[in-house]
Amino acid sequence: MNSENFSLSEKIVSPSYIRQGSQARRGHELLIRQLLEQGKCPEEGWSESTVELFLNELAVMDSNNFLGNCGVGEREGRVASNLVARRHYRLIHGIGRSGDIAAVQPKAAGSSLLNKLTNSVVLDILKLAGVRSVSSCFVVPMATGMSLTLCFLTLRHKRPKAHYIIWPRIDQKSCFKSMITAGFEPVVVENVLEGDELRTDLETVERKIEELGAENILCVHSTTSCFAPRVPDRLEELAAICAKYDIPHIVNNAYGVQSSKCMHLIQQGARVGRIDAFVQSLDKNFMVPVGGAIIAGFDEAFIQEISKMYPGRASASPSLDVLITLLTLGASGYKKYLSERKGCSTGKGADDRWTHFPWIHVSLSVVPLSLSQRRLGHGYHSGRCDTVHEKA
Repeated sequence: MNSENFSLSEKIVSPSYIRQGSQARRGHELLIRQLLEQGKCPEEGWSESTVELFLNELAVMDSNNFLGNCGVGEREGRVASNLVARRHYRLIHGIGRSGDIAAVQPKAAGSSLLNKLTNSVVLDILKLAGVRSVSSCFVVPMATGMSLTLCFLTLRHKRPKAHYIIWPRIDQKSCFKSMITAGFEPVVVENVLEGDELRTDLETVERKIEELGAENILCVHSTTSCFAPRVPDRLEELAAICAKYDIPHIVNNAYGVQSSKCMHLIQQGARVGRIDAFVQSLDKNFMVPVGGAIIAGFDEAFIQEISKMYPGRASASPSLDVLITLLTLGASGYKKYLSERKGCSTGKGADDRWTHFPWIHVSLSVVPLSLSQRRLGHGYHSGRCDTVHEKA
């Protein structure tokens, strides 16, 4: 309904009632206008009616929803099931073009606008969460492991002689397989025990670089988010080492957006040294279905190179899910979740002992002393440690 249609409506229904409806409509449109002008997550969350109005407006801008349209090409957004079409708000074309996941589609102005706005809103949230100097990001319809692989494949063109990735060990399959899938040999650096914590062995990292030769190393692949007793890598020191030897640095930040400590480590690492890209999961940090990730960094040109490495167009579902979520929550709602997560705790038995992890804030562990006493007849048993994770 535009102003002309509202004027015509006044001939059918009382003008005072129509003016009320027009004012209500303008309230929705003002929110959409602010999003388009600022490209930031709104401070207060939108109502579902505003979100759906916005998505429907985007959908009618795609050629598959043009009135009287008869598409005869290969990419016309054909969908057999109306249920599937409604599930995607009739945004059927996906995002990107064959050469660049961030490119605009001529036949899908609405979907292209959705893609651009989502990346802009997510960038704003990354800054709000603590990485103030991040300059660019994009949502990719792959989970964290494959998104890391995409980063490694992009670096291959910059470092054609490289065969190795320096990787402080973390016992999680997808980050290990991301390096294998990209065709590189992980050089596993065991962590060192400091008190109750497993921490990065910086001396071994630097020794491996010198042994293998910096030109033969694709990157250092570090991790922020992990489970006790393993704690986030020493990002500042690793970033300084990467800058010293001119080696790229990719950070697995899968769970990290929800943790102010992890985001602070990335910000500091970029300030004192080198971090080329950091990757985070959508489902773990934004409570959306599995299948998406955010690739972000401090050099816009390099992040664009990664996006251009993605072959073909891509599903818009992860972008749509996270945009709906952030528009509904608003910046204040997301900050509330961050605050609640930071204050989470869990209980333990009277005879149990918390292990001490000053460098990790996304998981914790308890040494079950009472269980050890019952089974072994004495106190602390160093061979057993149960981990309990905080809820996001």
